[in-house]
Amino acid sequence: MSEQPVLLDSLAMARFTARGFLRFDGVVPEEINSQFLAEVGEAADPQPGRKVMRAFGELLLQAEIPEVAAGAPLSATYPQGSAIRRLLDLPQVRGAIQSLVGPDPVFDHHFLHVTFPPAYHEAGGGENVSQHTHQDSTVDPSKGFDLQVMYYPHKVTREMGGTRFIPGTHLRKVSEVALGRYQNMRGQQHMVCEAGTLLFLHNGLWHGGGVNHADRTRTMFKIRMNPSTPQVRQWDVATLPAQPNPRPIFYVKSAQPETVESILMSPEPWFEQDTGRLEYVNRIKLWRHLTGDATYDADHWMSRLENPARA
Repeated sequence: MSEQPVLLDSLAMARFTARGFLRFDGVVPEEINSQFLAEVGEAADPQPGRKVMRAFGELLLQAEIPEVAAGAPLSATYPQGSAIRRLLDLPQVRGAIQSLVGPDPVFDHHFLHVTFPPAYHEAGGGENVSQHTHQDSTVDPSKGFDLQVMYYPHKVTREMGGTRFIPGTHLRKVSEVALGRYQNMRGQQHMVCEAGTLLFLHNGLWHGGGVNHADRTRTMFKIRMNPSTPQVRQWDVATLPAQPNPRPIFYVKSAQPETVESILMSPEPWFEQDTGRLEYVNRIKLWRHLTGDATYDADHWMSRLENPARA
C-alpha cells in the first residue's frame, strides 16, 4: 500500500451523483482474479444432476471468505495477501472508495452471488428466472449514501445474465421490494464485461441479477460499506471549479462543453417530462451535500425554488 490512492475527479463524482454508478472495466489484474476464483472454489463447468441450493451451499462452505460482523473497519475485514485485500489495496480502487465514502469506511456486509446454468435448475425441477428489481436499502431519507462494490472476477457474456441496473434511479425514495413490479425499463444496462471489472453503486440504485443461459456459472462478489466520516469534499477537489458554470437553458443553439452542470442536468431515457425534473433537484441537493456548499445550483433550478421574493 505504498502507492497513493488515485482519487476521483469532479466530473467522475458528478457522474456518480447523477447516475448512481461508476464502472471500472478490467481494473483488477488477472493474477488477483485467478486467486479469488481459487479461494472461492468456483466450479465453472456444469455438473448435470446437481441441484442449485445444494451446489450453492457447498460453494459457500468451502469459500475462503471470512465471516465478519457488521460495523467492523473495512481495513480489518480481509486478511493480508487475500485476493479481496489485494483488490481493495489497488490505488485506483482505494482512491475511488475514499472519494465516495471517505478514507476509513465501515464494513456493512458482503456476499458471494452465483448464478447457475440451466442444468442445475432442471435437476431440481425449479424455474430459471431473473432476480426481481430492487434497492439494497430500506426507505432511506438520509442525505448521504452507502457504497456497494460489485466485483466480476471472470468475463461475463450477455448469455450469463450479468447484473442489470437502471441508471439515475438511486435518488427515488421507494419501498425496496415493491420495485419488483418494474421490469425492462428504458435505459437499463446489463453487465457484459471483461474479467476484473468493478461496478460501484449508490445503495439506492435499482438493480437485479439476470438469468444465466450460459453453460457455466457466473460469479460476482459484493461488498457494502458505510462512511465513517462526512462525505464532504473527499475526492480530488483541485478539479472542482471555483464557481458553478452558468449556461443558457432550454433555448440553446450551440454545443456546450462537458461540465459538472451538464452532467447533473443530463436526463435518463426513463425520465418523464414533469416528474423527471424532480431528479435534477435531487441531484443538486446531493451535490450540495458532497461539496459542503448549501448555495450550489445548476441551471437555476434551486434558485427558482428558493427565491426569497416568492416566499
